[in-house]
Amino acid sequence: MATTADIRNNLVMEFNGGLWKIVEFLHVKPGKGNAFVRTKLKNIPNGKVIDHTFRSGEKIVDVKLDARQMTYMYHDDNHFHMMDSETFDQLSIDAILFESARAFMKENDVVKMLFREDSAVDIEVDAHVILTITDTDPGLKGDTATGGTKPAFLETGLKVMVPLFLNIGDKVKVDTRSSEYLERVRE
Repeated sequence: MATTADIRNNLVMEFNGGLWKIVEFLHVKPGKGNAFVRTKLKNIPNGKVIDHTFRSGEKIVDVKLDARQMTYMYHDDNHFHMMDSETFDQLSIDAILFESARAFMKENDVVKMLFREDSAVDIEVDAHVILTITDTDPGLKGDTATGGTKPAFLETGLKVMVPLFLNIGDKVKVDTRSSEYLERVRE
């Protein structure tokens, strides 16, 4: 059992009969009255986000999850097929769990999956991923000062806005939290 003092980002807890992950929180100490904690909670696995306020000192039920490194092999219509990087066991996991991460994953990527007992409950991808541009308008050489952008499609199907000078085949770093272009990657 934990209290609101233990609240932190990515803490998984039982709440209203389900598993919820804390996306963000804010401890508030008003001039009058008791302190409280405002939170944004994300339901696992359906991804629904709600706002909830906890009174200071309120008890919460935190959940201990087992983290495993998993290799993404392939997916079909309803399942993602993963392989445990240590035991080499292969698992077929419902595609709903990958809704927010699928745009950042390509075959043979290693991701961290969270399990409660033997069932997968969440997936964590790196904060930044490097992907290749597969479709965009031709780049304009030397056009780096104007700050203009154009749409580009990446190898996973993700569409991001990139600077005008980038071309098909260029590798870019993308922020997985905001789905935004960060920088060009040269190898």
